[in-house]
Amino acid sequence: MAKLILLTSEERAEFDLAAVNTIGRHPENTIQILDRIISKEHAHVLRTADNRFLLKDLGSLNGTFVGEDRVSERILKDGDEISLGASRLLFREDPGSAPPLSRVTIAPGMAQSHIRQRIAADTGQFRPEKEIAELEILRRDYERLRIAHELAQAVGAELDLDRLLRKILDKAFELLPADRGVIMLMNDQGVPVPHVTKHNNERAANEEIILSNSILSEVVREKQAVLSSDATVDSRFSGAHSIIMQGIRSTMCVPLLHGTELLGIMHLDSQFATNAFTEKDLQLFTGIATQAAIAIQNARLAHKIEWEARTRAQFQRFFSPGMVEQMVEGKLKLDSVGEAREVTIMFADIRGFTAMTENANAHDIVSVLNEYFETMVEVLFRHEGTLDKYVGDEIMALFGVPRANDEAACLAVECAVEMMSALKDFNRTRSTRNLPPLSIGIGINTGTCVYGAIGSSKTLQYTVIGDPVNTASRLCSLAGANEIIISEATYLQASHRIDALALPKARVKGKLKELSIYRVAGVRDGSWGPESTDPNMRGP
Repeated sequence: MAKLILLTSEERAEFDLAAVNTIGRHPENTIQILDRIISKEHAHVLRTADNRFLLKDLGSLNGTFVGEDRVSERILKDGDEISLGASRLLFREDPGSAPPLSRVTIAPGMAQSHIRQRIAADTGQFRPEKEIAELEILRRDYERLRIAHELAQAVGAELDLDRLLRKILDKAFELLPADRGVIMLMNDQGVPVPHVTKHNNERAANEEIILSNSILSEVVREKQAVLSSDATVDSRFSGAHSIIMQGIRSTMCVPLLHGTELLGIMHLDSQFATNAFTEKDLQLFTGIATQAAIAIQNARLAHKIEWEARTRAQFQRFFSPGMVEQMVEGKLKLDSVGEAREVTIMFADIRGFTAMTENANAHDIVSVLNEYFETMVEVLFRHEGTLDKYVGDEIMALFGVPRANDEAACLAVECAVEMMSALKDFNRTRSTRNLPPLSIGIGINTGTCVYGAIGSSKTLQYTVIGDPVNTASRLCSLAGANEIIISEATYLQASHRIDALALPKARVKGKLKELSIYRVAGVRDGSWGPESTDPNMRGP
């Protein structure tokens, strides 16, 4: 039966596919995914007349991706990775080759005993040829090279982690006399979580595999391989009833080490043969583990690069490059439920643009706006601002989100001043093409807003809501051509770095009280307006 596998850093959830399958946040979906970026009804997976499965996006805002491609419809193939928001689903057409991981149990509370012997994981280092005198060392190194070559041939350039793990386990079964095998990967809490299993006997594929916590703890703690020739009598695990309960006679458990990082654990056992594994087998198994760890790390890095590229493309339209890098690296997170935060809001609007474009064609209007927005947003990002949205020819920008910044008000005003300077250069370029200059008005206000993922599932965006936003918009309306008007709240936080003149109090729509407002002339280094050095322009 075909299925979708939800993959997270901590677990896997498997969903058998029926004729009609719905995916989304709403609990009535057959596959509910609690991801805020996913729509309530995000996508359907439908069985076709020829017994294939069709993935269909339902017009979601953030899209449905198969691999790197955004799709509206796509016939799924085995191994396709589906991305919805921040969630990943793996399509399996024939999951019979991968037994349910719910049948793997790590038995807790097992006693630990003294370790009589430890075998270090293979470091992969080889001695120079001229230093080798013993034939046994030469044989051992040859065997390690053979294993590395065969495993490299088997996994090739496989970057799908689930398929890669199954190939690694298949190769281990070819080289070693095992009945059952499990590969576990470490989760964010440092706990090994089963990812793939394999049985040598297909009739036993549905049997539960109980792994001993005492053996796994030894491998995790020491990062060394454990070999038990006869687990039922081995004194190291005399208190491990999980082993005795299943009658496992031979067990090998090796760490998957990449440098000093423990990526996971590989486990093989034989239920029917006493002394099934030897120390040579353990050496081979550690060699497999060494190569497997490299392949796993490569697959993870490839997926990380793909995810980072997609995330960067989504965020770089709204945030400065520095913020985007922090988001991609996980150092800066967007709050998905809304957070009260002091924010400085800026509105910048082109004055007289409607009249200017009355007789212009649509192509020319779009061209002008794109050139203008390109110039302004570049300045915005230099001052750590966040682009909230474009509203016609108006820009709404935020300072102090998603990263809190005590200098947000100063940065906003300095950004506005530099925008005015950039506009002069922009207009000089327009004049060389015999085009009329543009003028803008800017309004800035500071106050506590709610910031987060706001809106319906189909119009979700990271923005701010609150009365300070409305006030900033009203101040922008008050600003004349090439004028920056700021509120008293913004002035009080930025007055030590700007030149500004107190204006008569203004009454704006939606406010009972008149507002104290200021006109910005420049910053204290004398940039922008020539009047910025006038002491009368520094406020009361």
